[in-house]
Amino acid sequence: MTDTPPSTNTTAPADEVLGVIIGRAGSQGLPGKNALDLGGRPVVAWTIDDALEARTVGRVIVSTDCPRVAAAATAAGVGVVDRPTELAGPTVTVDAVVRHAVGSAGSHAGLIVILYANVPARPDGLIDRAVEHLVETGADSVQSYADVGKHHPWWMVRLDDAGRVEPFIENTVHRRQDLPPLLIPDGGVIAVRRRSLFTVVDGQPHAFLGADRRGIVSQPGAVIDIDGPEDFELARARLTTASGVGT
Repeated sequence: MTDTPPSTNTTAPADEVLGVIIGRAGSQGLPGKNALDLGGRPVVAWTIDDALEARTVGRVIVSTDCPRVAAAATAAGVGVVDRPTELAGPTVTVDAVVRHAVGSAGSHAGLIVILYANVPARPDGLIDRAVEHLVETGADSVQSYADVGKHHPWWMVRLDDAGRVEPFIENTVHRRQDLPPLLIPDGGVIAVRRRSLFTVVDGQPHAFLGADRRGIVSQPGAVIDIDGPEDFELARARLTTASGVGT
């Protein structure tokens, strides 16, 4: 691990909040997305800003195997955890990466905020809302969600080889307003207790979120999670307009 500046407190109190930004070099949907230029700076820089501006987060580190992401973190004055090759593949779980980062950083923080490097747009105060809700409720984790909108599973179908339609869920709803409300994780933030993060259960990939899982809601489109070129262009349009940077 290279940590800039180095931590002066290796026995941080249990109620300290550690922000862990994760961003690997590879990407199947958009190669190198975490380091692409977005509004004159790397994509990851926007998440670093969000983490540093969160008043509830005491320390921020970035876990990466990408030199350009590491350079952006160092330039912002936050620590860098060098992610090993075995934790940089497309099938590695989020919690495994974060556990490695927490351990490598020597942090004893009781609360961990997980942030994705490829999410350059999230609502102001979202991170603080998640941490505050975690503390107030005593829950194991808090994650941000958004309404599924028009891609509701009640309106999803399967097509067989002949193109025949089979409803995914049988129902008679024809108006969007009558669909039961459903939410989907939007990638904005995950706040989790250390004891939950370090709980590993074979066959249960979400065990690290604990038994008591809570959520906070973002407005539709408020969080931009870059998976492919279309998401990148949406982020560029949003952020360059907001910051006044020309395209």
